[in-house]
Amino acid sequence: MCRSIKTLRPPAIPEKATEEEVRAAALQYVRKVSGFRVPAAHNREVFDAAVAAIAEATQVLLDGVHVRGRPPQQQEAAAVTP
Repeated sequence: MCRSIKTLRPPAIPEKATEEEVRAAALQYVRKVSGFRVPAAHNREVFDAAVAAIAEATQVLLDGVHVRGRPPQQQEAAAVTP
């Protein structure tokens, strides 16, 4: 696990993760898995596509996960807070 990736759901963070936070986590994951901090020009397209795909999958996960012990209205409020 990359230590730079943080938990992106309440109660670890007070509100819904922003698009920037989700993308930053996806970028860290792709960097860790690929072994490249910055891809070479010939790898840029596939690197960026991987970041986008992982960010999208992460958002789907965060939108669907329910935290035990947290009332549903708090979960829904966290999900709609920009």
